[in-house]
Amino acid sequence: MQQTIPALPRLTLRARFTRHPLVRIVAGIACVLLPLVLTMALAQNLVPKEWRLAWPYLLAAALCLAGYRFFVRRFEQRAASESALQGAAPDLLRGLGIGAVVSVIVAGALGAVGAFSITGSTSILAAFKPLPEQVMVAIMEELLFRAVLFRLTEERWGTRTALVVNVLLFALAHLPNEHVTALAVLNTGVAGLGFCAAWMLTRRLWLPVGMHFAWNYLFDGVFGVPVSGHAARGWLQVQMSGPEWLAGGAYGVEASVVTLLVWCAAAAWALRRATWRA
Repeated sequence: MQQTIPALPRLTLRARFTRHPLVRIVAGIACVLLPLVLTMALAQNLVPKEWRLAWPYLLAAALCLAGYRFFVRRFEQRAASESALQGAAPDLLRGLGIGAVVSVIVAGALGAVGAFSITGSTSILAAFKPLPEQVMVAIMEELLFRAVLFRLTEERWGTRTALVVNVLLFALAHLPNEHVTALAVLNTGVAGLGFCAAWMLTRRLWLPVGMHFAWNYLFDGVFGVPVSGHAARGWLQVQMSGPEWLAGGAYGVEASVVTLLVWCAAAAWALRRATWRA
């Protein structure tokens, strides 16, 4: 006896539109960025400066997460398990450890060639000032570039294409930064490759967030050197010496060839252990 298989219902035009990967990428970016922009704009314009020392950054980070989860529920009809806080601690701690090791290796190598020397320190309280902002930056950028852009590009076009697109866009996003150089852009792309590899290892947000935060915070809040062209403001007083290609110049260590070599090694190590998709 022949069994008749019912035809699958045709998707509506709206359903086909909202399921298109490019539409989902744009919607995901908007859901992450809009809460950030609104929170920071309202805090800056409505709250006196002395009352907005840390909480706007932490609130913005929380709302970026909420916006991403809303996007996943609305456009993908599922829970955003990749951003869940349950079980996040082990991944986050591993990420913090990896990011710290990479940072210390870069600082140590620069110190060994005389390009990085600690000359003094300020109040230990200076180390806490950049912390909320760097939490927000790590969460927001990893949501945008890994949870939205990389994940959805990989889902539609495969891992290799997703890596190329992500590295290029992550590097280009830092072009407007002050004092940027060609080497800085290259280094940013390679670091983005490392963060993509961290995502591929767990398929969750928190390992790359931990790596990203540790890198930015240690150089900004502890070592007190410029990060991505932003002025130094941390605890230790560090003197950078030598040519720009070695010490990084005004952009910071992210424009150093030492950073390029260390991040290349870290990214290659992670990519060899990650799960690739066709």
